[in-house]
Amino acid sequence: MDFNARAARYGRFRTAPRPSVRYTQTMSRHALRFWVLFFTPALALTQTPITIRVLQGDAAINSIRLHRGHDPVVQVVDRTGAPVSGAAVTFLLPATGPSAMFQDNGLSFTVPTGEDGKAAAHGLRPNRLEGQFRIRVTASYRGEDAAAIIQQTNAEPAGKSHTSTIAIIAVIAGGAIAGGVAAASHGGSSGSSASQPPATTAGAPSPGATITPGSPVFGPPH
Repeated sequence: MDFNARAARYGRFRTAPRPSVRYTQTMSRHALRFWVLFFTPALALTQTPITIRVLQGDAAINSIRLHRGHDPVVQVVDRTGAPVSGAAVTFLLPATGPSAMFQDNGLSFTVPTGEDGKAAAHGLRPNRLEGQFRIRVTASYRGEDAAAIIQQTNAEPAGKSHTSTIAIIAVIAGGAIAGGVAAASHGGSSGSSASQPPATTAGAPSPGATITPGSPVFGPPH
């Protein structure tokens, strides 16, 4: 015979009433409210929202001819503006169209922030396509995420140099043609003057003896 049956038989002990299901549900609901009200703010304080600040590389123009780009540099800060150290920052380039590559010939580059909260993607080189493209930047730190966009442009500044080269060639060619014409004119004038015989004046006696045809005339001795 168990304890409750023995107590009920002899009337000396009475069992405590068991709590009903409704009572249990009510207490559980109150406990849940207590947990939400007191522990949720504490958890919120332990999580620090982060923000990405773009420091360098935005609105930059990359040279296709020189194969030279501008490295993007960002800084991760918390809600108070203090730098966040150790945040994982990822730079992602477009896979098609105007784009670039990082120093490892990849389209993505991940680096942790330093003590100043800064992170940079070094070795960016543009591809051969002209136009604008966007670099997507994401940061992660203790369950908090942030994102930013950096816009750059690939351009070919060689048009100006080509125009200058063509102009220089045209000037040189024009000078050479003008020099050739002048040389030809000078040579023609000197040649014509050398080939022409000296002019003689009619009626003027020419030096030397002149033999006149006819019978000779002999005079008396002198």
